Amino acid sequence: MEARIDTFATPTGAKFAKYLIGASRVLHEGSVPVSTLHLVEIRASQINGCGFCLDMHTKDAAAAGETPERLNLVAAWREAGCFTDAERAALELAEAGTRLADGTGVSDEVWENAAQHYDEDQLATLVAQIALINAFNRGNILVKQPAGDYVPGQFDALK
Repeated sequence: MEARIDTFATPTGAKFAKYLIGASRVLHEGSVPVSTLHLVEIRASQINGCGFCLDMHTKDAAAAGETPERLNLVAAWREAGCFTDAERAALELAEAGTRLADGTGVSDEVWENAAQHYDEDQLATLVAQIALINAFNRGNILVKQPAGDYVPGQFDALK
């Protein structure tokens, strides 16, 4: 499969990607564990069916030390005993925030569960991460960005 367009080769696309990647960098420098942010990125990408983002974020998570067991069980996190209560709350929030079109929104119960594990700044980070990965997913799906060739760190030069 070949992408419909190389957005990095257009002035607007390159600038926009640079800002999105910069936003991601800010979120990964916060106090939410990077491993949790990777789980959120992976789960939203699974729901949205974004192969490129799944390729990228599973490889980045593995490079950061995530175990194959946990990576293989993200889609079944409710049944898997390898995730902490805080990670489960983040995954639940990611699912609710990604499935907005289902009409259920983010329930008070889901929000309150996340708030038991994360302070306000961390909640803001999670909200931003969920919104950001959904934006990345949609852009990559729109252009049919192919999966499989991502190399961890390949976007580090975009600052």
